[in-house]
Amino acid sequence: MPDAGLTPQLTADCSFTFFCEAFGEAFHSHYGARQEAQQKFVGPCQLAEKAQAKSSLQLLDICYGLGYNSAAALETIWAVNPHCRVEWIGLEFDPAVPQQATAQQLLHWWHKPIPQLLKTLAQTHQVETPQLQAQLLIGDARATIQPLSHSGFEADAIFLDPFSPPKCPQLWTVEFLAFVTRCLQPMGKLATYSCAASVRTALASAGLKMGSTTAVGRRSPGTVASFSSNNLLPLSQQEQEHLRTRAAIPYHDPQLSDSAEIILQRREKEQQASALEPTTHWKKRWFNKDEG
Repeated sequence: MPDAGLTPQLTADCSFTFFCEAFGEAFHSHYGARQEAQQKFVGPCQLAEKAQAKSSLQLLDICYGLGYNSAAALETIWAVNPHCRVEWIGLEFDPAVPQQATAQQLLHWWHKPIPQLLKTLAQTHQVETPQLQAQLLIGDARATIQPLSHSGFEADAIFLDPFSPPKCPQLWTVEFLAFVTRCLQPMGKLATYSCAASVRTALASAGLKMGSTTAVGRRSPGTVASFSSNNLLPLSQQEQEHLRTRAAIPYHDPQLSDSAEIILQRREKEQQASALEPTTHWKKRWFNKDEG
């Protein structure tokens, strides 16, 4: 039986996601959970191209969830280079999520041996084969990211996939993303579904350049970031102007221990005191342009 807080939902590409009652959000858009993994994360990180050029890759999956992003990544890598060795680390707060995903066989879309590998990962939190060294770190990602950032691990691709900033601001703060960025290889890429100005500002403060990814299942694009602007789709004028509004004021969590409520309140006070353009003005300006 599914966990009481995880309700299976069918998406448009016939794959399932979970609705999390605790956060009041689904793990994926209604457009299609499987397609979202490929188009929002794997594609923007250029994993097929990297697998062609390298004999080993390192991946970091933040908020592993059902495992779709990593399943899509492994399938893409091994389709191009079956001998590519992958060193993988995932961060997940609730071990019941990947366990329920494998128990309900939601990963059957991907080719063997990926479903079985991820089933073992969900059960034991580690996998060791000639082609995969994987470790799933359970707990608050704000705690697990810190030793990882000091370990020398440098990811070719980072998937940043928490619940939305208003629901889970703890994992979108300047301080947390600074630790995340330390785990990114100099030529690596970080992908996230979010285009929130606050998120992009926080990533920029960590030294990353920003580009847009194709919108999947909604009007808004995602974000891909790296230390170099090479191969990044430049932000549109609309997106650039968004970064000059109060929406761009980032979340802060100085000790990486505050509650969501405190983090939200801190940002709201900073927005109220800001001299930046109100985001409502920006919305009206661009909404009117769209209508015209």
